[in-house]
Amino acid sequence: MCGIVGIFAKTPGIEASLGAHLATMLAVMGDRGPDSAGFAVYGDGAAGQMKLTLRGPSGYDFSRFAALGGLTLRGTHAVLSLPVEAEAGFRAALPPELTIVGAGSRMEIYKEVGLPADVAREFDLASMTGSHGIGHTRMATESAVTTDGAHPYSTGADQCLVHNGSLSNHNAVRRELLREGYRCITENDTEVAALYLTHRLRQGLSLEQALTASLSDLDGFYTFVVGTQTGFAVLRDPIACKPAVMAETEEWVAFGSEYRALVDLPGIETARVWEPEPGVVYAWERP
Repeated sequence: MCGIVGIFAKTPGIEASLGAHLATMLAVMGDRGPDSAGFAVYGDGAAGQMKLTLRGPSGYDFSRFAALGGLTLRGTHAVLSLPVEAEAGFRAALPPELTIVGAGSRMEIYKEVGLPADVAREFDLASMTGSHGIGHTRMATESAVTTDGAHPYSTGADQCLVHNGSLSNHNAVRRELLREGYRCITENDTEVAALYLTHRLRQGLSLEQALTASLSDLDGFYTFVVGTQTGFAVLRDPIACKPAVMAETEEWVAFGSEYRALVDLPGIETARVWEPEPGVVYAWERP
């Protein structure tokens, strides 16, 4: 079933409380996906620096990397900020017990097995600030309950995707991407969708163009929420059988699988609320 949420801040006040709002939205969607959860937050970045979100076994000692750059520890994850030119060397020497969950100048990704409210607390989501964030609560239907199977999936710098639904041709698309030189780490169809968008963006398409192309290239029933360095976008398939609702005020734009995910946002009582149209890309970006 799964639940997806997203919020885009238009004012400094919402930026300062972005993590708290996203944590509440995730917890409300917990009954749509009680086995695991994850989220991406787009916070501050520094020129010439790359943030790598690392995941390790419980109790892993990340302190060995402190000398390489800035290091922030959160639960089973750590965010290492290092010069862009040092990224390739770090990846080449990555210990086998670690996974790079995501990379980008502003994006941090956290995901784990467990109830969404517990996952949000484990990583102290409520304390995080940023311009926008997206999240996912998972009910595993197509693969095992593992951290690797949790969303978001990130297959490009500062790019991630959460998904509610199912793709019917993901194996065929995966084979095409493999021929193009890409590699899928999991069997999850959401990773295929994320990698498809990465491929299209590298071909020179804008995010809106890439999502529009997916309407003819990806079969199934789905709602995508995509995060990028500058904003986020929403797309429902042409049939649009998965529930979705959006709301907007002068302070924020938000998405939820159900309206109840949005009811605690400030000013929701006067927000413009609507159901996203099938096959239409909705996108918000910072200048």
